[in-house]
Amino acid sequence: MLTIIRTDSADPHFQDLVRLLDADLAIRDGDDHAFYAQFNTTSKIRHALVGYVEDLPVACGAIRPFDDQTVEVKRMYTLPDHRKKGIASAMLAELEQWAAELGMKRCVLETGKNQPEALAMYDRSGYQVIPNYGQYAGVSNSVCFEKSLS
Repeated sequence: MLTIIRTDSADPHFQDLVRLLDADLAIRDGDDHAFYAQFNTTSKIRHALVGYVEDLPVACGAIRPFDDQTVEVKRMYTLPDHRKKGIASAMLAELEQWAAELGMKRCVLETGKNQPEALAMYDRSGYQVIPNYGQYAGVSNSVCFEKSLS
């Protein structure tokens, strides 16, 4: 059974999972990893989740402000042994719920073309591909998505 805890980026379990995420992304992104890493700092994230299965932290995710009505989904990760069990989708749904409680109307996010699991999950979760925004504009390995929360 999955238990999801709302926390912030100072949570040690969140930090541990983000370190595993960064190690995975360093392999997937290769030479592009340094470019992406600069946009994935967690020091200012006030809205983070950690998912637990039998007291083991297995997943994380976060949201941060993007504009006055939008949050950006960041730092989504599930341990490999716990994938394909609906955990990431549950974590994403909780982030969307939290964003709605904060009065946000939309979620945006960026993921990489080398993350087919993430691409499929966002598509299944009702996200629509949009033109790459901000720092991801013109970056061929990036795919940006949005979803209305209303």
